[in-house]
Amino acid sequence: MNPPAPPPATVRRGARAIPRFALYGETASPGQELLHIEEVQSRSRLHHWEIDPHLHQGLYQVLWIQTGSAEVGLDEWRAAVHGPAAIVVPPGVVHGFRFAPDTDGRVLTLSARFLVEGEFQQVGESFRALFSAPGVLHFSADDGEAQRLSVQLSELAAEFALPGSADSPVVLWLARAVVWRLARASAQGQRDGSSDPAHRHQALFTRFLLLVEEHFLEHWPMERYASRLGLSAQRLNRLVRAESGRSALELVHERLTREACRRLVYIAAPAASLALELGFEDPAYFSRFFKRRTGLSPQRWRDAQRAASD
Repeated sequence: MNPPAPPPATVRRGARAIPRFALYGETASPGQELLHIEEVQSRSRLHHWEIDPHLHQGLYQVLWIQTGSAEVGLDEWRAAVHGPAAIVVPPGVVHGFRFAPDTDGRVLTLSARFLVEGEFQQVGESFRALFSAPGVLHFSADDGEAQRLSVQLSELAAEFALPGSADSPVVLWLARAVVWRLARASAQGQRDGSSDPAHRHQALFTRFLLLVEEHFLEHWPMERYASRLGLSAQRLNRLVRAESGRSALELVHERLTREACRRLVYIAAPAASLALELGFEDPAYFSRFFKRRTGLSPQRWRDAQRAASD
């Protein structure tokens, strides 16, 4: 039986049409938030151990080869990679693999917000360093760091498979630990791959996400974010849209809305007080902003969440 045909969503890279997916073979949608881990063979075996060139928009991926090997393509860079090794794929990088049969490993896919929100500073810096460009991290079979990475990825996969894992802080902690460990290995070891200056926009996008996390409660104008990155507001918006499918302002508003939702659920203060904490000087404007984003006023949204949890 042949594997299902990929959906038709594509982007054009030069004269080529490159399929764009969330997970390989699954339709991507702008704004999709994702934290997912699976075994290499769970998907590649369905496609005869070959994953055709494709890209992810706004999603970061690490492919961990524990044992076995793969022919790897990252944009124009090609190489044979033998495990243990980690293949790092930032958003927008065209990548494809041809695995040796029965290659063992895992594929971790995540949205940046899972790693930069909250206690983001140290992990955020690691995240930026790791995904500044595509590449491959090599390890020796007896390397203790490789063994620890394998254990952490196995634990992450086990937690991810449990019911209710989408709300589990353990999944997030383990994903952050994997990124931190890989970033440290990248700084200390050998990393092969593309060093094309065109990949600078990926590092800029991640820096933007970190700035948003640090300053979204201050309601910075887009010009200030752009200035901190050495860009014009127009160029920042083009960069963010290319990486995520959304405007820079939309990403900031999404972050504000998520924070408002969290506080409405976990803090019993009146919505007007929360509005001030969220940087809105006018509670009525906050109410209009929130309703425009969610379809409900802050109090109605809070009531609906309480009713759903009863």
